[in-house]
Amino acid sequence: MQTLSVIIPTYNEAQYLEGALYSVKFADEIIVVDSMSSDTTAKIATDHGCQVLSRKFDNFSNQKNHALQYASSDWVLFLDADERITYALQKEILKAINSNIHTGYKLNFPHFYMNRFLYYHDNNVTRLVKRNKSHFEGSVHEKLIVEGSVGALKNKVLHYTYKGLKHYISKKDSYAWFQAERLLTKGKGMNYFHLAFKPAYRFFHEYIIRRGFLDGIPGLAVAAINSYGVFSRYAKMILLKKRLK
Repeated sequence: MQTLSVIIPTYNEAQYLEGALYSVKFADEIIVVDSMSSDTTAKIATDHGCQVLSRKFDNFSNQKNHALQYASSDWVLFLDADERITYALQKEILKAINSNIHTGYKLNFPHFYMNRFLYYHDNNVTRLVKRNKSHFEGSVHEKLIVEGSVGALKNKVLHYTYKGLKHYISKKDSYAWFQAERLLTKGKGMNYFHLAFKPAYRFFHEYIIRRGFLDGIPGLAVAAINSYGVFSRYAKMILLKKRLK
């Protein structure tokens, strides 16, 4: 039988962590890599028998790669504190890791906002991998690099990503600073065309092409805020270039 480690990165997730831990009790070990939380996140993890690693946050890839060094199982599942593994997905995960068909698997994440799951605003992300065949790259939207083939699981992860309008917009602004700094470091240029066109295209892509309109008012809100996130990224690039941060 193949074994499974779960890695959960956290920062002040006391409100959500316990639910995530209960949903992965079937794993052989759970590792929480905590970015020096000021709430009871670390205590909750310890009380649940998790291995807790405290590490000052520098970027998402380094945080997860650090935790990966401490995993001892054949397979690793990366989970966020606001995500939940259903019983149906648990069974599918165990079947997949024991089949040895692929080196990694994508999981589907419909987002939860305004008290409903948005099935036309979701992500397919590689999260389940063989431990010794994977690592992360990238600082903001980190990418899990897998040596070998990647399959996809059918059952969905419950993702309570948006904790309210204020939190959602704040999250977009935080990411925008990271993205702006990374793009400038890579020598990427921008102009006012980017500032006007790219946010509009993001809204059109999410609301029309991906059929976000079928998610009702929540789908409209998410498309609008994600469009704002793109605008914020390029606006912050201008501020950084002019040293106005």
